Amino acid sequence: MPLTIVMYHYVRRLQESRFPEIKGLERDLFVEQVGYLKRYYEPVTAQQVIEAVRGESRLPKKAVLLTFDDGYLDHFTNVFPVLQKEKLLGCFFPPARCVQERVMLDVNKIHFILASTPDKSAIVSQINLAVESSRKEFGLDPINKYIARYEVTDRLNSAEISYIKRMLQVGLPEVLRKRIVNDLFRQFVSEDEKAFANELYMDEDQLRCMVASGMTIGSHGYDHCWLNSIDIRAQEMEITLSLSFLARIGVLMKDWIICYPYGGWNNSLLRLLRRQGCALGFTAEIGLASIEDSDPLLLPRLDTNDLPKSAAAVPSEWTVRAINQP
Repeated sequence: MPLTIVMYHYVRRLQESRFPEIKGLERDLFVEQVGYLKRYYEPVTAQQVIEAVRGESRLPKKAVLLTFDDGYLDHFTNVFPVLQKEKLLGCFFPPARCVQERVMLDVNKIHFILASTPDKSAIVSQINLAVESSRKEFGLDPINKYIARYEVTDRLNSAEISYIKRMLQVGLPEVLRKRIVNDLFRQFVSEDEKAFANELYMDEDQLRCMVASGMTIGSHGYDHCWLNSIDIRAQEMEITLSLSFLARIGVLMKDWIICYPYGGWNNSLLRLLRRQGCALGFTAEIGLASIEDSDPLLLPRLDTNDLPKSAAAVPSEWTVRAINQP
């Protein structure tokens, strides 16, 4: 039985915002896409998926589940009212540290650095200068090797933007990455990280409101780190802290779910999650999930950009697959 799981991040009125270049979904297009999903699919909840995985019930043939990553305030102000109006329930995955400590994820800093700087070559120049000045300290490769490795076009980014993201997310030693990201954020975006975080992420009261309204809030780790890049003790700490956070905002912990930051997981993490009673896990792999064949802790998703953003659109390739797949 196929299950379409749709993944969202920023959902905002982009053209009216301070950062119209942020890579997100226009709020009005989200409304249109919800109309499309209701037209061709049967929306389901996380609990229905859990029951289907356990063989306690069956999902409708064209089941769709909506998921929202990273705990953005957008999800409370722009998504939550739409879901309530349409009588839909979604799954939301806030990184606990951002909510509790009002600090920003480096990945979000990078998003807003890119959205604040029309001339992306200026960012590249700053990164390359920092690498050259730090080569001896960190034993770094020459710049041309990093360019050959990371300046590659992918399905969502130009080669220049891919280079910036990969250098600042994985390409350089963590200490140096953070140093460069913080310098760029202060230069191009804001010198007050806490104030910016207050504008960007939901707070605990807003999350409690969503829990009380029937929305599912799941784990997205504590620090939003690559969970496949840390050892088992660090994985245990990430999960323990994130579960404590979920319990504090009122989440019932019997059938908790997780969305892997950056889609990163490994076998030690899966063993830990099974011991801790995790019911579902969402990856960043693109595809349709199968209740019969997919590992319930490794469910693929579609990005919002993989589906039409018009209620009147004809069925897309992914929708046809979901309809025709037995």
